[in-house]
Amino acid sequence: MGFELNDRVMALNAQLQAFMDKHIYPREHDWHEWCLDQYKLWTTPPWYDELRALAKEEGLWNLFLPHEYLPWSPGLTNVEIAPLFETMSKVSWAQSVFNCNAPDRGNMEVLAKYGTEAQQKE
Repeated sequence: MGFELNDRVMALNAQLQAFMDKHIYPREHDWHEWCLDQYKLWTTPPWYDELRALAKEEGLWNLFLPHEYLPWSPGLTNVEIAPLFETMSKVSWAQSVFNCNAPDRGNMEVLAKYGTEAQQKE
């Protein structure tokens, strides 16, 4: 099966790749070091939330949400999101920086559809 990437997806993927190059890849060693400490299980490093905030500011947040969940997503199809997931998945913890890790899709759809205004803002 083949498909062509449209200009919008190519631009988003370039933006995502630039974010990975600038913020994710340089932190891989730091993440590994953090995870070596068994007492830090289920926690994230101090810089992790800063990366999430940057991703959100740059519009790289909830990329997986389909069109019916605008304005919380860019409204990509599954075919369009596929190359973005490929880029994110080069680092095991990167998807969560962009709020795109499982099981977030289901959670985000519920919040987008049924959440209060305060919940949706958060």
